[in-house]
Amino acid sequence: MAAPAPYRRPLPGSHSDYLYPDYASTVSRAPRQPLVLLPQSLSETTGPVFGDSRVTAADADLTRQHAGEPIGERILVGGRVIDEDGRPVPNTLIEVWQANAAGRYLHPRDQHDAPLDPNFTGTGRTLTDADGRYRFISIRPGAYPWRNHANAWRPAHIHFSLFGNAFATRLVTQMYFPGDPLLSLDPIYNSVPQGARERMVSVFDLSMTEPEHALGFRFDIVLRGRDATPMER
Repeated sequence: MAAPAPYRRPLPGSHSDYLYPDYASTVSRAPRQPLVLLPQSLSETTGPVFGDSRVTAADADLTRQHAGEPIGERILVGGRVIDEDGRPVPNTLIEVWQANAAGRYLHPRDQHDAPLDPNFTGTGRTLTDADGRYRFISIRPGAYPWRNHANAWRPAHIHFSLFGNAFATRLVTQMYFPGDPLLSLDPIYNSVPQGARERMVSVFDLSMTEPEHALGFRFDIVLRGRDATPMER
């Protein structure tokens, strides 16, 4: 297995700042001192590694994890993971988590007054193939309130986590849906510089849609470079 590429700072304007006051929690968690770049150690570049022996095709279908069908609109989400030069990134572990169709997570800290769905856990995973492609079957998540400011609602989104071949290479981002009116009001989305934030919005893709079953949304993820997908910092 090849060693991870050396760390390079992201290009200016491609990611959100650590401190964005409209996103209230950044005020308390943003660094107060200049960051110190530590060199990668052997343990960070050699392990732990995430093999494919326990990842099955069923893990990518969030609608078939329980005895019954989850409530909501079925969707297909897929695309490619590529590097800054457009080359595929194969064998990358992608994990997703999301709220259900009513806008509630299956998590004890989520006390939103919305129903839980006994047939929807909201988590899945898959490995990219040789061409860097991936595909999930899920339910379109609902918006939910989050108390960041008065009458604050998060737009529908899916969280993505990507692992390279070492623990230190994990990246996390969010995927949004086209045409969502809440995007212009969301401090998390708008904390990303204009011109880069649109890279977090999926594209409706009729060619991915399965007739009489589910709509398709394409979400390509670019690692590094001027067209990089914004990641959480």
